Amino acid sequence: MDVRTALGVVGALLTWFAVAFVAPAAVALAAGEPPWPFLVAGVVVAVTGLTLRRLTGERPPLGVREGFLVVVAVWLLVPAFGALPFLLGHVPQLDHPVDAYFEAMSGFTATGATVLTDVNALGTDMLFWRQLTTWLGGAGIIVLALAVLPRLRIGGRELLRSELPGPVETESLGATVRGTARRLWKIYLAVTAAGVLLLAGLGWAGLDRRMDLFTAFSYAMSAVALSGFAPEADSARGLAPVTQWVLCALMVVAGLNLLRLYRLAVLRQFRAGFRDEELRLYLALLAGSAAVLTVELFADGTVDGLGGVRHAVFQAVSVMTTTGLATLDWSSWGTLATLTLLALMFAGACAGSASGSVKVVRHLILFRFARRELAQAVHPDAVLPVRVSGRVVDQPALRSALLFALLYVLALAFGTLGLALDSRVSTPGTGVLTALGAAAACLGNIGPAFGELGPYGSYAPLGGLSKVILTALMFLGRIEIVPLAVLLRRGYWRA
Repeated sequence: MDVRTALGVVGALLTWFAVAFVAPAAVALAAGEPPWPFLVAGVVVAVTGLTLRRLTGERPPLGVREGFLVVVAVWLLVPAFGALPFLLGHVPQLDHPVDAYFEAMSGFTATGATVLTDVNALGTDMLFWRQLTTWLGGAGIIVLALAVLPRLRIGGRELLRSELPGPVETESLGATVRGTARRLWKIYLAVTAAGVLLLAGLGWAGLDRRMDLFTAFSYAMSAVALSGFAPEADSARGLAPVTQWVLCALMVVAGLNLLRLYRLAVLRQFRAGFRDEELRLYLALLAGSAAVLTVELFADGTVDGLGGVRHAVFQAVSVMTTTGLATLDWSSWGTLATLTLLALMFAGACAGSASGSVKVVRHLILFRFARRELAQAVHPDAVLPVRVSGRVVDQPALRSALLFALLYVLALAFGTLGLALDSRVSTPGTGVLTALGAAAACLGNIGPAFGELGPYGSYAPLGGLSKVILTALMFLGRIEIVPLAVLLRRGYWRA
C-alpha cells in the first residue's frame, strides 16, 4: 500500500479542483458581490494540492489498492473545501461548519438535501456556487481522472468505474480511459447545453416568464446532475407546465447510462440499445411507477385532470432517478402513495449515470441470480448462467452485486437507528417513517424525504448528530460504500 502515491494523486486532483472557484468569483463580480470568499477558497485548495504533490514527489503509477484511498479521500475533502465559500462569506443559514459541510456534501454528491430554510435569501454568487457543486458532482471524478490519467494507469480505470458504477463490465468507448472520459464529458456537456437552451427558449418564447437565463442554467444543471437543488424555494412547483415536462424529459435522459447514451445519440447503435435489458427495464419502471402514482393520487383525490397526470409523472421520475425536484409536496400524500415513493427510492436509474441508490441493473442481476438459485434447488446439477442483455454475468460481478446490496441494507439500518436515537434527544416527535425516509433519501442521494424533511421542508431542525449521520450516508451513497469498507479492513494496510 503506497500511501504517498495516493496522496500525490489526491494533491493533483485538488489542484485541478481549485479552478472551479474561478466561475463563481466571476459571477460574484458581475452581480456586484464580493468575490473574495471564492478566491480565498480556491487559493487554499490550490496550495493544499500543490503541497501534497510537492511532499510526495514523483511516485510510481497509481494501483488498484491506492485507488480506493484516493476515491475516499477526494470525496471527503472536496465537500470540505467546497464548504469554505459558505463559511467565508458568512452565509447566515450556513455559518456553522456542520451545516456548511452538509450542504456542500449534498451538492457534490448530487443529493439535493438542504439545511436552508430560505433559499431565496442567498445571493446570486452563492446560488450559482450551490448549483455548480451539484453539476460537478454529477460529472464526478471523471474530470479529475482526466487531469492525472498519465500517472494513474490501472487506478485511472478504477476511478472511472467509481463514477460509473455497475456490476456489469463497462464498455469502453475508446482505446484508453482518457478517451472514454472525454466522450463521457462531451455527452454530459451536450445534454446540459441542450437543457439550458430548451429551458431558456421557453422563457424567450414567453411560455414561462420565470425562466431567465440564470434560472434556466440552474435548473438544467440540477436536472442533468440528477440533483434536487433549485434556485428557488418552491423547487419546480412554480414553473409553467411545459417547463415541468421539459425537466421531466431531461431527468429521464440523464438517468441513462452515459456510455449507452453516447452510442445511441452519436454512434446511432439503436439495435444495441434495444437489446439493453437495463434500459428497457428502466423505462418500464418509470412508466409503471408513474401509472401507479397517477391512479393512487386520483383515487385519493389529491390531484385531478391532466395536471394531476403531470404531477404524478414528474414525482415518479424525480424520485426514481434520485433527482428530488418536486412540483407538489409529496410529504402530505396518503400512505399508499408515500410507500410507493419510498419503494422508488431504492430503484435508482441506470448504472453509468449520475443517479444514486441501488441502480436498475443490480436489481436485474439480483432477480436473475435468485431465479437461478431457485431453479438449481430443484435441478442441482444444471448449469444455469446468469445473463443480462445476452451476456453472462461472471461470478465476481455477482458477488459484487450481492456485497453491495448487503452493505446498502446495513448502512440504511444503522443510519435509521442512529437518526431514531438522536431524535429522542434533539428533535422529539420525529417518527420512524421520517427517520427511515431521511436515511433512504440521503443514502440513495435523493435529497427530500417525508414529513418536515419533505421537498418543501428542510433538514435544519435536526440535531447536529443527525446531520453528521446523514452527511455520512450521502458520502457512502456516492462512493457506493465498498471503497470505505475496503479501507476499514486491517488487511488493506498490510504490505
